[in-house]
Amino acid sequence: MRCKVRTLLSAAAIALAINAGGVQAADNAAPTAPPAAAPAPATAPPAATPAPPTPAAAAGGETGLAAVYNHRLNGHKTANGERYDANHLTAAHKTLPFGTMVKVTNVKNQKMVTVRINDRGPTQAGRILDLSTAAAQKLGIKPTAMAEVSTEVVGK
Repeated sequence: MRCKVRTLLSAAAIALAINAGGVQAADNAAPTAPPAAAPAPATAPPAATPAPPTPAAAAGGETGLAAVYNHRLNGHKTANGERYDANHLTAAHKTLPFGTMVKVTNVKNQKMVTVRINDRGPTQAGRILDLSTAAAQKLGIKPTAMAEVSTEVVGK
C-alpha cells in the first residue's frame, strides 16, 4: 500500500512540474505559454480640485436665512465669553472670526444694519445668521420670524 501511495505522489509531482513548464513531456509537445502578466493596478481617477471660492464667499458675503435670537438667551454667555445683550447690534455666524463687522441687508425691504460677530451659530440647517433683537428690529424682522438676508464683511 505504501508503495502505491509513493508512486501516486511521485506521479503527481511530475505532473505538477510538467504543468509548471519546468519539464517538457516530449520533444513534439506544444511549448507552454509564458505566464500571463499581472494585470496593471487600477488607477484611481485624479482627485477633483475644489473650486476656488467666489469673491463674495471669500469676503464673507452670503445670502440666506437669518433668525432672531430667542429672548430667553438675553444675559447668557456667548461663544466669545461676553454676555448676550438683545439691545446690542450683534450676531452669531458659524465661521467668521469674533469681532468681524458684517453689513446685513434684508433682501425683501433693503434695510441694512452693521453687526458685530460675537457668537457661533446658527445650529439649524439653512440659516446663515442669528441676529440680536435690536439688529432684527433695524432690518424689519419680527422677533419670531426669519428673513432672507445678504451679508458683506466690512471690517474687523
